[in-house]
Amino acid sequence: MIREYPALNIKFVCYTDWHQLPDSANALFERAAKDSLFFSRQWLARVTTESANDGETLLLACVVSAGTVMAILPLMQSPIKTWYSVKHGYTALFSLLLASDDQQNVLACLAQGLSQLPFTGVLLEPVAKDDNNMIAFQHAMESAGFRCDHTFRHYNWIYRVQGESFADYMVARPARVRNTIARKQRKLEREHGYEIRLYTGDETLPAMTDYYAIYCASWKANEQNEAFLKDIVDSFSMAGWTRLAILYVKGKPVAAQLWFVHHGKANVFRLAYDDTWRHYSPGSILTRFLMQHVIDTDKVEEIDYLTGNDFYKQDWMSERRERYVLCCIKNTKPANKYERLFRPLKRLLPRHAGSKARAGVSNG
Repeated sequence: MIREYPALNIKFVCYTDWHQLPDSANALFERAAKDSLFFSRQWLARVTTESANDGETLLLACVVSAGTVMAILPLMQSPIKTWYSVKHGYTALFSLLLASDDQQNVLACLAQGLSQLPFTGVLLEPVAKDDNNMIAFQHAMESAGFRCDHTFRHYNWIYRVQGESFADYMVARPARVRNTIARKQRKLEREHGYEIRLYTGDETLPAMTDYYAIYCASWKANEQNEAFLKDIVDSFSMAGWTRLAILYVKGKPVAAQLWFVHHGKANVFRLAYDDTWRHYSPGSILTRFLMQHVIDTDKVEEIDYLTGNDFYKQDWMSERRERYVLCCIKNTKPANKYERLFRPLKRLLPRHAGSKARAGVSNG
C-alpha cells in the first residue's frame, strides 16, 4: 500500500517483509538502537517470526521521503481488526522509529496513512510515557481522528551509574545485601569451592548448553523460548553485546545470568539457578560479579532490570519507572459510544496488563 502526499513531498508505504525495506532504513534502526536494543533491527526482525500467532502477519508502516525512510512503526496485522506492536514476552520497551527531520509532516503522513488501514484499534506496548517519539505520535493520531489512552503494563527498575566505580556502587547497597553475599561466598568456597566464567562473543552460544541445564534445574522448569533465545544470542554475540556469566561448583553449572550490554546500557535479560544450591545464594553472587564487570570494565552508564517489580531488584537498583500500553482507536462512532468500543479492546490485553502487573512480573 502506498499513499502519496505531494504537498509534503512524502509518502506512506506499507511493507510486509523486512527484506522489502529500503537500505536507508538501516540508519533509522542504528539511531534508535542507541536508545534501546529493543529498537534494533536484530531484535525486531527475530521477534516477528517468534511472536506471530495464527492469521497474524507483519506490517511495517513507514513514511518515505525522496527514497529515505523517515519513520517505521512495526506492527502485526490481526484478523480480528485489532493490530499490535511487534513484540515478544521478553520485549521491555517499544517505540516508533523516527528521523529527526520534518517530524511534524512525517507524523501527520503516518497518522493519515494508518487511518486508512483496515483495523479498528492498535495496541502498542510496552511504551514509556516520557518517550518524545510516542508523545508526538499520539498527538498526530488524535489529530487524525483516533482516540488514545494509556493502560499500565509493568514496572521497570534501573540504576544510573553516573561515573562511579563498582566499589562506590556496593557501598551504597544495603548492608544486609553486602553482608549476605560475603558470607555466602565464604561458605560456598569453604564447603565446595566455586568458579565463575564469563562468556562473550563467539564463546556465548556454546556455553548456553550450561544455561539450559541450570534453567531445567531451577524453579522455572523448562525454557520455553529456546529457539528464539538461541537466535537472539547468536545475533547479539556477533555484535559483541552478550555477557553470559555461569557459576560452577566442581565443574557443575549451578547458576547463570545472561546480560546484554549495548551503547552504555547493561540489560539484565535472563537469570536462573539450580534450586538445590539456593541456600548459597548463587544468584546474588553472580549479580555482584556482573555488576562489577559492567561498571568497571564495560563502563556502562545505566543498568536495566527490564520488567517486573520483584522485591530483590530494589536492592540493586535506584529508580522505578512505569511502562504502558498505548491504545489508539478509530473514532468512527459517536463519542457516547466510545467506551463501548474501548472496553472490549482493553480486554484483549494480557491479563496482567492492569492492576495485577503492579505486583510484579520478573523477566528473569
